[in-house]
Amino acid sequence: MAKINLLPWREERRQQQTKEFYILLGIAAGLALLLFALAYYYFDQSIKFQNKRNSFLTAEIAKLDQQIKEIDELEAKKASLIARQEVIEELQANRTQMVHLFDELVKTIPNGVFLEKITQQGTAISMEGYSQSHSRVSDYMRRLDESEWFSKIELDYIKADETLGTHEQKFKLSVKLVNPQRKNDTDQTDEEELS
Repeated sequence: MAKINLLPWREERRQQQTKEFYILLGIAAGLALLLFALAYYYFDQSIKFQNKRNSFLTAEIAKLDQQIKEIDELEAKKASLIARQEVIEELQANRTQMVHLFDELVKTIPNGVFLEKITQQGTAISMEGYSQSHSRVSDYMRRLDESEWFSKIELDYIKADETLGTHEQKFKLSVKLVNPQRKNDTDQTDEEELS
């Protein structure tokens, strides 16, 4: 029988398999690097895109903040103008009020009652004077109550005054001044709200 040496063939085959293994290993490493590079590129582009979106949103938010600030300034100007308008309307409505006040005081004061001092703070009016009797003060209060320009008539005090040497009574009244036109407007508004 003939002896055949198979060692070189096996050695060559082993070398061939080792070479193929390293080639496949290189290909796998190349594919892994390629996949890593693609993933890195994708995420890098995603981050850049998100950063651009964030920058855009930040710029838009800054614009909106500026617009909100301008709107707040306009609202403040509007409130200031409305307040001025209300003051002017109130002054217009009250410009004849003093004339009516003194006219009503003259109309309502009975004989035997004398006013010495009138003080006004807003719509509150305080009147001090002398009367020949208690009944004349009562009559005066009744007349003030019947007037459409006065409300909440209160007698603060009435007392005998001996300093004049007569039997006159010193008194003090407090009343609220009412604008009948404004009161009618308020009543109409209340009626409209109820219906």
